[in-house]
Amino acid sequence: MKILDEFKEFAVQGNVVDMAIGIVIGASFGTVVKSLVADVIMPPFGRLLGGVDFSNLFINMSSGSYPSLAAAKAAGAATINYGLFLNSIVSFLIVAWALFMIVKLMNRLKRQKPAVAPNTKTCPQCQSSVNLKAVRCPYCTSQI
Repeated sequence: MKILDEFKEFAVQGNVVDMAIGIVIGASFGTVVKSLVADVIMPPFGRLLGGVDFSNLFINMSSGSYPSLAAAKAAGAATINYGLFLNSIVSFLIVAWALFMIVKLMNRLKRQKPAVAPNTKTCPQCQSSVNLKAVRCPYCTSQI
């Protein structure tokens, strides 16, 4: 039973739950970014480059000729899908930039505020803490 109790304690710790939530949100964010790249960013970029469809760019490694990547895949042809790879690179850069900005924001929030100037001083005779403006120690009555 001890191992089960230890596992239960581990599983309900805040860090494990936070990590699980982060993984789920990260996977969802990855899906959104993938759609953003494939459906929003790359089509206008391809149009600017003369109507190029990046998701359909491939090198045919087999002997046949195929008009599209889907046709090559349906025929079982070996292809190098560099257009999909370009989409993946753009997706990675967007995710990396978003994570960089989140970490930068978190670091800014975590920075410690400057220390407040002390408002007390130590009495040289009795080593008691005395108000900074005091000229006589209230504990030993010595001149400060």
